[in-house]
Amino acid sequence: MGNVKLLSGNEAIAAGAYRAGCAVAAAYPGTPSTEILENIAKFGGRIDCEWSVNEKVAMEVAVGASIAGVRSLAAMKHVGLNVAMDPLMTYTYIGTNGGLVVVSADDPGMHSSQNEQDNRVLVKFARAVQLEPSDSQEAYDMTRAAFDISERTGAIVFLRMTTRTSHSSSLVDLGEDYEYGDAGSRGYVKDITRYVSVPANARAMRFRAEERSKALLAESEASEFNREFIAEGSEIGIVTSAVAYEYAAEVFPDCSILKLGFTNPLPEKRVRKFASRVKRLYVVEELDHVLRDAIECAGVKTDRFKTELSMMELNPDRLRELRREIMGDGSAAPAPKRSLPDFVPQLPTRPPVLCAGCSHRGVFYILSKLGATVSGDIGCYTLGCVPPLSAMDTTICMGASIGAAFGMAKAGFRGRLAAVIGDSTFFHSGMTGLLDVVYNKGGITVVVLDNRITGMTGHQDNPGSGRTLLGEPTVKTSIAEVARALGVRRVREVSAYDIPALETALKEELDVTDEPSVVVVFGSCVLASKRNVGAIPDSVDSAACKACGACFKLGCPAIVRGEKVGERFKASIDPAACIGCGVCSQVCRFGAIRSGKTAGNLA
Repeated sequence: MGNVKLLSGNEAIAAGAYRAGCAVAAAYPGTPSTEILENIAKFGGRIDCEWSVNEKVAMEVAVGASIAGVRSLAAMKHVGLNVAMDPLMTYTYIGTNGGLVVVSADDPGMHSSQNEQDNRVLVKFARAVQLEPSDSQEAYDMTRAAFDISERTGAIVFLRMTTRTSHSSSLVDLGEDYEYGDAGSRGYVKDITRYVSVPANARAMRFRAEERSKALLAESEASEFNREFIAEGSEIGIVTSAVAYEYAAEVFPDCSILKLGFTNPLPEKRVRKFASRVKRLYVVEELDHVLRDAIECAGVKTDRFKTELSMMELNPDRLRELRREIMGDGSAAPAPKRSLPDFVPQLPTRPPVLCAGCSHRGVFYILSKLGATVSGDIGCYTLGCVPPLSAMDTTICMGASIGAAFGMAKAGFRGRLAAVIGDSTFFHSGMTGLLDVVYNKGGITVVVLDNRITGMTGHQDNPGSGRTLLGEPTVKTSIAEVARALGVRRVREVSAYDIPALETALKEELDVTDEPSVVVVFGSCVLASKRNVGAIPDSVDSAACKACGACFKLGCPAIVRGEKVGERFKASIDPAACIGCGVCSQVCRFGAIRSGKTAGNLA
């Protein structure tokens, strides 16, 4: 074997971009795509890479690099593509100069996302090429091929990943010649008829885009990533792609399979030829019926499963149900249920919870105490919606907290109303919402949870952290200064761990409704700053504890049940989990909790 390594799909894409000579890469962190840029950053600066403030900017950076003549890549999770559609749709008309590859990582089953959209639909809408890896080797090979296809045809090429292909690992043969494949630059030549998309030019671009789409059919028909596996004597054929192929190959080993890796545009001739060899043709795919609809639009009849597959993540067990449906109940026994040995205790499930000592907890405790209605946003702090905090009422998408709260106010909502947003999300898409509130004379309170990191996706830097993706020092943007520059006069900064000051600030600002206000609550991320190292935990004086339950309302996993008193429990603190943040000691009215000492600066 050659230069073989065990790589996740995301690592394989990074390796493929390096080998293909990608010169510029940009992304906004979002699970399951985050590790692509983190691994590209490890290549010693050979690829100029950045965390962009949002996906639209990442796409624009990649487009600009492509216009300049070099190979570029933009990566994002599925909902991030929504943000990036504006530049994408116009660059589709213009056509690439240097190869442009866009990685869209879908999340079937919504493991870490607010919806389950199938971006294969958007890729077709964008008239782009789509390649769908089924494992890490294909992720590597397709990434390399994607740059070549993009430069040869002028089309944007999408790598459509999913949570499983992004995070599963398999062996990848990188080749003995694995090194940076410097592709050089194709150069830039001024041509306003090509690069300036005003209506007069765009009309001609539109026709060129259609001609390009027709030419891509030949690429699809000839692609090495479309492969047939013929089972002699089988009357059943299955068309599939991506990780669904792995499941289909496992559950239907005695059926013929057409595995499509180049899925947009659809290789119609190849599908027709395959369909002619079988009596029944089924399509196995995750989420929307994109392949099936395209095949039927091409005039090929497909058979339908009675069981609906268009929701949630596929797995072999779901396909075994389909096998029994189309081949008989006795065709395949269900997979054995795996259980822990008898000597292993059956552990209860652990619901998601804010970390012990999390700087977000005090804010939600106070908002709940004040009876505020909270328009929330995307981040770790979305967990403020769950009991016992129960202090978030809505979550829509990145940045929507501010616009949605303003919309509620416009609709006549009465009562304390707060928009809660994180620092990275504020930079991503909160600033425009805040400007809209100021410009239109809104009176809502915006609470920015500033932990100086993009916490939910694994502690990536952002404009407030003062470091770039490559760890280089840069400008540290002040959220308070940004708010003032946008025209907000009432701007306050308060420590997340000073509960009395936090309550005073939030109460005063929530009760002001004739102008906007911003409260920036700062407390560094517990995990990112490793504040638990050297911390002295808080402790409970059991004799002084009245079992009132106030500290349990914080929902801190370090606060556990102690001695039972009647129907209630006294509090106890798990020293292994507590970081000594002191929030619970400020909440206790009876002085029963003694504050420890935390290493490092909490604020």
